[in-house]
Amino acid sequence: MKVEVRQFVDDYLGEIVEGNAAVFAGAGLSVPAGFVDWRELVRPLADELKLNIDLEDDLVAVAQFHVNANGSNRHLLHKAVIEAVSASTPPTRNHELLAKLPIPTWWTTNYDHLIEDALRAAGKVVDVKSAVPQLADTRPGRHATVFKMHGDVDRPNEAVATRDDFERYPKDREAFITALAGDLVKKTFLFLGFSFTDPNLSHVLARVRLTFANNQRRHYAVFRKRVRLPKETKAEFEHHKLRQALVIEDLKRYNVRVLLIDEYSEITEFLEELVARFRRRTVFVSASAAAYGTWGQPAVASFAQELGRRLIASGTRVASGLGAGIGDALVAGSLRELMRTKSGIEEGLVLRPFPQVGSPDERAALWEEYRREIISNVGIAIFLFGTKVDEHGALVIADGMLREFEIAREQGVAVIPVGATGGAAKVLADQALTSPATVIPELGKNGPDAIRHLAEDAADLETLLDPLLELVGKLRKGTAA
Repeated sequence: MKVEVRQFVDDYLGEIVEGNAAVFAGAGLSVPAGFVDWRELVRPLADELKLNIDLEDDLVAVAQFHVNANGSNRHLLHKAVIEAVSASTPPTRNHELLAKLPIPTWWTTNYDHLIEDALRAAGKVVDVKSAVPQLADTRPGRHATVFKMHGDVDRPNEAVATRDDFERYPKDREAFITALAGDLVKKTFLFLGFSFTDPNLSHVLARVRLTFANNQRRHYAVFRKRVRLPKETKAEFEHHKLRQALVIEDLKRYNVRVLLIDEYSEITEFLEELVARFRRRTVFVSASAAAYGTWGQPAVASFAQELGRRLIASGTRVASGLGAGIGDALVAGSLRELMRTKSGIEEGLVLRPFPQVGSPDERAALWEEYRREIISNVGIAIFLFGTKVDEHGALVIADGMLREFEIAREQGVAVIPVGATGGAAKVLADQALTSPATVIPELGKNGPDAIRHLAEDAADLETLLDPLLELVGKLRKGTAA
């Protein structure tokens, strides 16, 4: 990953955590889903006008010419919008990744439903604003608001598409301009698939620049580095390459930093890194103990409390199913730190106590669902001890912990089995050391040494805390590899 992209990931992740992140999606984000860009959308209109669309730069003007030629009748323009973006196409991988992040504010000039479909598929309540009257209403319990500033395919008669529409925009849709200006002041935007030729956005950016001068919030945009196209002359390529450089320089006036990529696949790579880094802010501690070895129950409880406390103190959220014999101590340590720092409990703890009612089959199904739900929200899982007493009163390996390990790996969660604590954790540590490339790939080349160190006999459990927390810290920062 390029240095400037990694710096962006660090910065934008911080904005996501603080609730200050926003996305602005242009047509380029929807094209990989099979939707056409604006040039292809107006191509049939240009053909009717006997214009070569490939020679046109002002595509909004082409739409206006078509409306003019038809006596101000927009039917064919509306038909072109519907045919171009009304297909039931699933969101792209980039949409899905963005939807996994807790980004509350989305802006787009696209008419399609890909953003809201991706957000709903991620289990989020979406508030869509495509018309001015909708701005006055707030959907209860919303997780994300999507501002469709140029309209929606479901209301093609209101789509902003012609030069006349853009000229009337400050009057007809002034509320969108005001809302966007406010968000540009308060939030850090990531512009994806956007060319910065939209006159409405230019107007808003200029307004913010003139108001805040040299105190504008930093935003980010992703551009693909200009490459020479087939049949393009060297002189034409040099012209477009120079123009891209000038656009990038000009965007600095609005404190928009451009990330230049060589291939669009790099967007997916850094979005995957963002999702992984965000999820790794939450650590699932899988732990149960029916026996306490030579350490004794007080020492095990002290170890669990200190682990919970130090995880919270490092800014990590702790997720737990309140495993028998150790879960209470882990939560007690976490709560003590949260109360000391006057932090919200819900901000630091995710608790899923396992229900004990119902038949064995009902409990098994519910526990499986519980495990999948809690692990789906974390990026790191720590495995400690892992013993239980079976129906015959014998001390055995906790099969529930083994299952949680399997689910964690299925979901790409980085796992840290602490073999020194024995039980299922020892079994899992041995498994990790046998197949490090498939079990602990997130830990990098030094992963086996770290797991081996955490599997060595420990007379004092608290000696495990520093190396364990150091490994968690590296995974959170993306430096474990």
